[in-house]
Amino acid sequence: MPPATESTSPTKTGPTSTSASGIQPGLRARKKQRRFEEISETAITLFLEKGFEKVSVAEVAAAAEISKPTLFRYFASKEDLVLHRFADHEDEAARTVAARPAGLTALDALHRHFLDGLERHDPVTGLNDAEGVLAFHRLLYGTPSLVARLHGYQNRSEQALATALRAAHGGTPLDARLAAAQIIAVQRVLAEDNWQRVAAGEPVPRVHEDAVTAANGAYAQLRTGLTRYA
Repeated sequence: MPPATESTSPTKTGPTSTSASGIQPGLRARKKQRRFEEISETAITLFLEKGFEKVSVAEVAAAAEISKPTLFRYFASKEDLVLHRFADHEDEAARTVAARPAGLTALDALHRHFLDGLERHDPVTGLNDAEGVLAFHRLLYGTPSLVARLHGYQNRSEQALATALRAAHGGTPLDARLAAAQIIAVQRVLAEDNWQRVAAGEPVPRVHEDAVTAANGAYAQLRTGLTRYA
């Protein structure tokens, strides 16, 4: 699921400059991040108003007051104007495993992280009824080209998690990749179910209770099948 409608850090496109002082690169990076966010927010506003397919890249560039070539220096494709919000979330599962406390298994850390997300109503879990979040989800899942492009993000998330799982618990690369694919799929299905229910008008508190039960059941099944990581 996508993150909240507030901006996240942009995709890592292009090199960063350095200087002897070490200060200027930070300023440049922050300015570039703000520009990423400004362009993306402009694009998403247009997409929500008119529909993704009905807005051209040239129209986005004009609204953002930049040239089309400049826009493509920030975003490789029209779809990335929307999907760059996943940049901070691609390796979220991997980071959760890598940063887990000593003695905590990978699956326990991921389970706890997902439950914490439900408690915070993190849009990544689908449990958020803010109109901006729901509108973003409708845009994303109602646009075939965005759905297709989203698979690439999920694939990179699986690869990152597989690396973290193997570092945490050993096993072969294939074992780790198979486990990562199952975990990411479970998180995606849980989040989509939450989002669909909230989008259909069910109150978040009611969905929350069921979402916790579903997450506990899903991770219990993962522990049964993925004993190495449990």
